[in-house]
Amino acid sequence: MWMTADGHIRQELLPNGRYDEARGERAGAYTGRYTVAGSHLDYVDDTGFTATGDIRDGVLYHEHLVLYREQRQQS
Repeated sequence: MWMTADGHIRQELLPNGRYDEARGERAGAYTGRYTVAGSHLDYVDDTGFTATGDIRDGVLYHEHLVLYREQRQQS
C-alpha cells in the first residue's frame, strides 16, 4: 500500500498486476492494471486512461502525486 503524506490518496498495487486507488472515503475511486519494469510503473485504468510512476529512494512518484509506503504496525 502506498499513500500520500496526509493519507487522503491510497494506492494498493496488487500482486496480480491490478491496482485499486482510494480517495478519501471513496474506495475504488480508480482501478486498473499496472506493469513494472525496474523502478518504472505504467498504469492503465479501467476507463483506458494511462499514467506512469517511478520509485526513487523508496518513494513512488506517480504523475503529480508523491506516495510513501504504508508503515505496517508490528504486533
